[in-house]
Amino acid sequence: MTRILGLTAVIVALALAAYGMVAAVVGVRRRNGALIHSAQMAAYANFALMSLANLAMIYALVTHDFSISYVAQVGSRATPVFFTIISLWGSLEGSILFWGWILAGYTASVVFFTRGKLGSLGTYALSVMMAVGVFFYMLLIGPANPFHAVFPVPLDGPGPNTLLQNHPLMAIHPPFLYLGYVGMTVPFAFAMGALVSGKLDDTWLRTTRRWTMFAWICLSLAIIFGMWWSYDVLGWGGYWAWDPVENASFMPWLTATAFLHSVMVQERRGMLRVWNVTLIVVTFLLTVLGTFLTRSGILSSVHAFTEGTIGLWFLAFIAVVLLASLVMLAGRSTELGSRGNLDRLVSRETAFLLNNLFLAAFCFTVLLGTLFPLVAALRGAKVSVGAPFFNSMSVPLMVGLLFLLGVGPALPWRGLAEGSARRQFLPPTLAALAVAALAVAIRVPSVWAILAFSFAAFAAVANVQEFVAGVSGRMTAHGESPPLALARLVMANRRRYGGYIAHFGVIAVALGITASSTYRSEREVTLKPGATVALSGYTVRLDQVTAQEQPQRVVVTAEMSLVDAEGRSIYALRPRQNFFKSAEQPVNTPGVRSSFRNDLYINLLAFERDGSSATLHVIVQPLVAWIWFGGLIVAFGAAFGTIPLPRRARRKVYA
Repeated sequence: MTRILGLTAVIVALALAAYGMVAAVVGVRRRNGALIHSAQMAAYANFALMSLANLAMIYALVTHDFSISYVAQVGSRATPVFFTIISLWGSLEGSILFWGWILAGYTASVVFFTRGKLGSLGTYALSVMMAVGVFFYMLLIGPANPFHAVFPVPLDGPGPNTLLQNHPLMAIHPPFLYLGYVGMTVPFAFAMGALVSGKLDDTWLRTTRRWTMFAWICLSLAIIFGMWWSYDVLGWGGYWAWDPVENASFMPWLTATAFLHSVMVQERRGMLRVWNVTLIVVTFLLTVLGTFLTRSGILSSVHAFTEGTIGLWFLAFIAVVLLASLVMLAGRSTELGSRGNLDRLVSRETAFLLNNLFLAAFCFTVLLGTLFPLVAALRGAKVSVGAPFFNSMSVPLMVGLLFLLGVGPALPWRGLAEGSARRQFLPPTLAALAVAALAVAIRVPSVWAILAFSFAAFAAVANVQEFVAGVSGRMTAHGESPPLALARLVMANRRRYGGYIAHFGVIAVALGITASSTYRSEREVTLKPGATVALSGYTVRLDQVTAQEQPQRVVVTAEMSLVDAEGRSIYALRPRQNFFKSAEQPVNTPGVRSSFRNDLYINLLAFERDGSSATLHVIVQPLVAWIWFGGLIVAFGAAFGTIPLPRRARRKVYA
């Protein structure tokens, strides 16, 4: 019954999506309001049906209905309920089902918030979103059907991937990733709607700004949560390995970031109109490419699913979308011509153009390194592209972007007035030079690290200057106190200052990455209970090795203590190895003591069965927590500049 209910819901959702896709176009062409309304109702019904299908699958997972193929694939009676529920997105078919539900939710939400406001633009955008839905729902009744019947019915299943049931971040990272991926469908749909309808003004940009920003925030958090998961689960002491699936989430983030910056140039100066449509098309295609890389199994990754021939479907979809987008863009290229000119070379417009150039080059570099092994394999060669390539190509681009992070806010639109360059750039330049001199004095080992620290100081001071100048202006003009002037300044210009807050988050992330990679120290050691090891000012002691049997795994733990100079325990660390019944290799869980200054990270590599010794990998690296904290600042700044305040809160601020 559960299987039939879920499968029927998906089939009807596919039929309604196909109907809505056609009805929206026919309705706007014939100016038939009833057809357009029926397409909108189809979007609501579609969301209800996909919600029903997802609930049916969750119910099947929780009740261990192994007559359903997906439950037989990822379910297990020994798996805790929490990990049983989140295994909905733990493998190929379930993740596509969850993806389809999010897409249906976005489509219904867009209809609800834009109905009756956008005319043909909104209706064509609805048709595009329904068309994307048709593709994913076809997958769900074709190569990625999670509701296949299984006979004979097994008594139990293997459980979800062991890596995905070893940390609660798996309840957060994939949903945010899908919200970011699928959310990019909204600006893409409106861009295509603008091209088809001929409404090529800034309406589609204004309509989708918050949708795009929400998707970008979710994608940003997903990347940070994914790095955190890698750090806390994989046991190698790092957070970014240039894995193909990590790259797949990073590439659309880069192009979406470029889009969010270049949109401001179009809004203020009427420039980059073709470029903006191109960026949002590329961003959408990169989200689909990321899905293809994750689910086709064509590239090796700890995140990838390797079943089926679904990759061919994704390649066909990418080809169709790319061809259709290029045809429509070429047909409207004349009408999309720039309406503004670059008045001065030294201006905010130029800084944004350089920002876009660096981000596009960064994305191309990551794309090249990710896909090159695949291209080489087609020619019979076996090639591996690892971290050295990505680091050598990406570090200069990252340092350049960090510099532009300070230049952009310091430059006004249309260029600097005579004599103002020194006033604008002297403080951040002095800060950068001071940090560079200090870095050289303390012998920072890498030139790129020195540049990164220096440009971080440059960007931080340049962004602080924007707050100082604004507060000083309000204090002079209105006689306000500094706190009141600051509050009213940021509330009156939330989009601008929210961006500056996000810049501070990016600076924190850059500092965390630079410091942790430059000053990492590590040691591998075998200890007996009671023995200690010292590293970078920390002394840790192995107290004992214990084992505990749980329903789905056996956990071997090295009970460790961080001790002071007198040998007193001041903090407990418990690195462990998790032996899941469904896996041949153990899954490590490191013991981590994290602070804003540095992280003490211990991984259990091996142990004697009698508990007489344990081999440990001890790592100390500074400022790792700045990466997680900086990511949250980025998300907060973006949300602050996007989400409107309630009317009562606005009155209180401006009173």
